[in-house]
Amino acid sequence: MARTLGIYVTSNQHLPQLVKLCRAAKNKGVNVDLFFTHLGCSMMKDPLFKELVDVTHRMALCLVCFTEHGGEGPVPGMSEKDKATQERHCDIIDECDRYLNF
Repeated sequence: MARTLGIYVTSNQHLPQLVKLCRAAKNKGVNVDLFFTHLGCSMMKDPLFKELVDVTHRMALCLVCFTEHGGEGPVPGMSEKDKATQERHCDIIDECDRYLNF
């Protein structure tokens, strides 16, 4: 079974580092699951965000925070079911081997 790194993203200040970390993990055979909340939900408009689609196992976000921070429309790499509650965040924590917070 593949190893999994869970990352909780609450900040909108570290997208380049997040992309590099996810790329490095993928190159080492580690799946990355991301959960975006608070200001992290505002990063979806950055063109660099699209790079996460190819280097992550799954992504989800807090729908309340996404809406609160002006989110609208489709998000690259996420379906409507990935716009969820903090319960999805709990699932990621339960299923990962290691966990980081940005």
